[in-house]
Amino acid sequence: MDVAQPSIDQLRIFLTVAEEGSFNRAAQRLGRAISVVSYAISNLETQLGVALFAREGSRKPQLTDAGKALLAEARAVADDVDALIAKVRSLQQGLESELSLAVDVMVPGDALARILREFQRMFPSVPLRLHVEALGAVAALVIDGQADLAIGGPVAADCPEVERQVVGAVELIPVAAPSHPLAQMQPIPPGEARRHLQLVLSDRSPLTEGRDFSVTSPRSWRLADLGAKHVLLREGLGWGNMPRHMIEEDLARGTLVQLAVPEGPHFEFQLSALWRRDRIPGPAASWMISAFQDAL
Repeated sequence: MDVAQPSIDQLRIFLTVAEEGSFNRAAQRLGRAISVVSYAISNLETQLGVALFAREGSRKPQLTDAGKALLAEARAVADDVDALIAKVRSLQQGLESELSLAVDVMVPGDALARILREFQRMFPSVPLRLHVEALGAVAALVIDGQADLAIGGPVAADCPEVERQVVGAVELIPVAAPSHPLAQMQPIPPGEARRHLQLVLSDRSPLTEGRDFSVTSPRSWRLADLGAKHVLLREGLGWGNMPRHMIEEDLARGTLVQLAVPEGPHFEFQLSALWRRDRIPGPAASWMISAFQDAL
């Protein structure tokens, strides 16, 4: 039998349903009605002459053997089209008319200031819009198209819409005020940190909904503001992880002390440049990526 040529839109819907494992979640991600997604899949199956999903109702699609066999080819086609569109956009645009940048609160402020000052000198004709967010909110701005480029943490590692390039890392260490009970223990027994209130950086992005990062204690306060967390730590209201560069002065003065928590004395918070796969960074954005890589 003849096989009709599928559209790129049908392939994208097929890939989204396969990635989400649900017609409902695929429809939400694509911003379409469930009926539209279901109809597109039915049409694609008719055109190809194979069943791509074994359905139990309409909300729990399971890839058939044929669907699994065609998944890699469909993804390759979609990737090639994304690359083509991005290349055309870069050729059309040349130097960006504007650059919207999202930066994680973990990025050292002095490094950010140096980069932004140099950017203004290098690209005086490119207006810059700056967003400073935390965790998943950084990648969400890129995915939603509100930011052309982001410097964010590892929470976007599994987002298929986003390309990543590692630019550096920030060391996070557990700290508390010297009056805090954990600061007065030498050594801290295993499991003791779980008995004390932990101050945790959080955000309201759906990318990090229900996910925790380096949370040890079942008792926690969630804060979207790293500065507020810093203040509460110095006041002795709890313990928590902070970027070393932000508290160097506190450690020197003794207003905060590093905790030798047995479960993990410190760890690296990896920072990456993030951009949508269908939007290749232009000259100004590419310079920005290199600048952050040099600084971090």
